[in-house]
Amino acid sequence: MEQLNLTISPRFILLGLSTDPQLKVVFFLIFLMMYLMTISGNLLLITVVRINPALHSPMYFFLTNLAIIDISFSSSVVPVLLRNTLAEDRSISFLGCATQMYVSLTLGGTECILLAVMAYDRFAAICRPLHYNTIMNKTLCFYLAVGSLSVQLIDSILQVSLTLQLPFCNCLNINNYFCEIPAFLRMSCGDTIVNVLFVYLIGGIFIMCAFFLILISYAHIIFSILKMASSQGRQKSFSTCASHLTVVSLYYGTLMSMYLQPHSKKNCHYSNETDKVLPILYAAVIPMLNPFIYSVRNKDVKSTLINLLKSKQYHKSSGPKHLFPWAQISTNF
Repeated sequence: MEQLNLTISPRFILLGLSTDPQLKVVFFLIFLMMYLMTISGNLLLITVVRINPALHSPMYFFLTNLAIIDISFSSSVVPVLLRNTLAEDRSISFLGCATQMYVSLTLGGTECILLAVMAYDRFAAICRPLHYNTIMNKTLCFYLAVGSLSVQLIDSILQVSLTLQLPFCNCLNINNYFCEIPAFLRMSCGDTIVNVLFVYLIGGIFIMCAFFLILISYAHIIFSILKMASSQGRQKSFSTCASHLTVVSLYYGTLMSMYLQPHSKKNCHYSNETDKVLPILYAAVIPMLNPFIYSVRNKDVKSTLINLLKSKQYHKSSGPKHLFPWAQISTNF
């Protein structure tokens, strides 16, 4: 079969989720609503952390970073999905596809590492409370945040470069709604063993190592919590970890199911609904749920939100008492 030269035909076709016109409209509205909720929910969480000095701690510093990553990750995928859902032309350039693949892989991998860093932060807070401020100092927090992104930047450029060098035999149809490595491995007509081994190797080094760090951290956390004499202290400690554990279970579960599953050889027109559903979960659904998961079980965030709403309601009901600002000043003397 003739190998396709991407320099001659540099545009891929994103097949999307459905060809039914009615379903397209439904999908467009659903994903538009999810995207708006993702942006507004994460921006609100960032705002709450910024305006409350009591939340200026390492845990909320990493939570703010997570919210920024979720906004960026969703923005690298969902707008393209929305455009292609209703557009007649669903093609994407080679450069555009490479950029989207690189950005989404970088942000997705960074979130994996960041969730492990957040688990270590909870370990330091619960298991080493007297040394917590010394361990999780500002310098270390900064390096952990920057290091999480830097490591994944290097990893992503290696994986994307290897993937885009694969031959595609008269096949430019991407059976997905955005450019992603597993879809390209299924499209290729060449030998993908090196790419598959590289995906598993990187998955083993980064994803699994980060996952095991989370497991080890929470094993120590659970052991420390069970040794607490106070039931109130145990409940508070479990409560602070429950949100993070929920996010870890959702994100790592879907990501490992997608990237660490066996990559059997398939043709260009192969269709598997699971391969489409899983990316929706970690690229659109989980970024939308994260701010709500962390807010519902977090008393500090909820109290700040309530105070913010009460403050706005008070200012609306009271209204301006004076036309000029110096009129208010004069009444104080």
